[in-house]
Amino acid sequence: MAEISRRSLLTGATAAAGLTVLGAPQARAGARRRVPVTREEHRLVIVGSGFGGGVAALRFAQAGVPSLVLERGIWWPTGPNAETFPRATSPDKRVMWMGLDPELFGVPMPVHDPYTGLLELVKGDGMNIMCAAGVGGGSLVYQGMTLQPTEDVFNATMPEGLDFARMDRVHYPRVARMLKLETAPDELIAGDTYRPSRVFARNAERAGYEVSKIPMPIDWSFALRELKGEMKPAYTNGDCSLGVNNGGKHSVDVTYIAAARATGLVTVATRHNVTDVAMAADGRWQVHVDRISTDGTVLEQKIITAGALVMAAGTANTTKLLMRAAGKGQIPDMPDGLGTNWGTNGDRIYVWTDFADDFGVPQGGPVVYGSKEWDDPATANTVIQASLPPLPANLRSTMLVGYGVSQGRGQFVYDARKDDAVLRWPRGGDGPLYDRLHERARKITGSASLLLDTNAIVPSTWHPLGGASMGVVCDLAGRVLGHRGLYVLDGALMPGTTAACNPSMTIAAVAERATDELVAQDVGTVF
Repeated sequence: MAEISRRSLLTGATAAAGLTVLGAPQARAGARRRVPVTREEHRLVIVGSGFGGGVAALRFAQAGVPSLVLERGIWWPTGPNAETFPRATSPDKRVMWMGLDPELFGVPMPVHDPYTGLLELVKGDGMNIMCAAGVGGGSLVYQGMTLQPTEDVFNATMPEGLDFARMDRVHYPRVARMLKLETAPDELIAGDTYRPSRVFARNAERAGYEVSKIPMPIDWSFALRELKGEMKPAYTNGDCSLGVNNGGKHSVDVTYIAAARATGLVTVATRHNVTDVAMAADGRWQVHVDRISTDGTVLEQKIITAGALVMAAGTANTTKLLMRAAGKGQIPDMPDGLGTNWGTNGDRIYVWTDFADDFGVPQGGPVVYGSKEWDDPATANTVIQASLPPLPANLRSTMLVGYGVSQGRGQFVYDARKDDAVLRWPRGGDGPLYDRLHERARKITGSASLLLDTNAIVPSTWHPLGGASMGVVCDLAGRVLGHRGLYVLDGALMPGTTAACNPSMTIAAVAERATDELVAQDVGTVF
């Protein structure tokens, strides 16, 4: 394959999936500047504004509890023909958090200035993690698959006390309503740029696999308007992997966070980067924060004290902050299991090159069809087709994404010399699941195709789960065991997997269940 084709294909696939970018962050702390130190007190502080933080902010506000939401990133407003988000085919400083020096699968990329960008790489030993930054968290950049597991798979992988019947009756439907889930209309799927979706569905059915439309938090009328020429392409050319400039995507910022702010009880403080959390002498919680400019310069340092603290900074950063606090004695007597029970959700991304069918360029997105193999809870998995962004050449390629019930587990280990917690992932972790996903992908793509397993090149996940799991570190409502007023409500709470589904819906549903309990039992007593 020619170098320009290799560069375009791998760069496009990487950007489309938010897969992995290698490099080292450039520090921008303004060490030689004196910055003011201020103190604040709040009833409730929520660290992070993704699915867990968004749910918490709204539900506590509806119960009359004011909160301060700390978000290290920025707002990313959209609308028809906006240019808020970067484009996957021409990445700029808006892509990466604090200016990484990127290298994609050995292909050098331009160095960008530090910026409060969308994605952060957390490098681990044997596995890398991609994290999001910005109001709305991972919902800004995720493809949008919103799947609810079946009872059998849920019960085989999640703590028994969660009660699937109640989750199915109350909490999953609540999330579905908030995100306004819809499947792609047939009129859109019949369009020229959605040929890869149709080829995937045909091939999967020929291979004997069930195929169904994937519920998405998208108003598909925006894509139909693109077909009519009323807006610049974003959905219909697959240019939506780093945020949707045209709007129509019901991400957390425009659903949960918007509703929370409308109560008048929620303040969202952007560019507030949490550096440490600690227990105060009086038993309340302290949050140490750098208020930064968009290039990372520290403008102010804050020490914020609160009666209750919700950690919802995302799986990696919630776990790392808590482990640093435990390692330095800032929060004593943390549960021994902190940092353990961490999983990848079985993530796999393939580039599918087909010599029999021409997928064409551009490709409509983000996701239309998937194939769920959920009959056996032990091997349950899902394979979906996702579009590549509009590449400069037709490489006859598209993407397959797989995930499932993962058995491999890693853990974070605190390194006092670095004052950081580093993920350690066992070699060959999730091997049986990867084998099953690859077998299914090969049957779907057929003999006239090539599959490039990008995870085999650089092991990575965009669905990290665990580190402060239910039943190990927290109870089912996210209370950190033995620590009154300290809660975890994000992917760190999950048991390393979300039952053959991508995590967003289950994280939000578990947070909905947890906040119901916390409003009933902790509001007015604990805080």
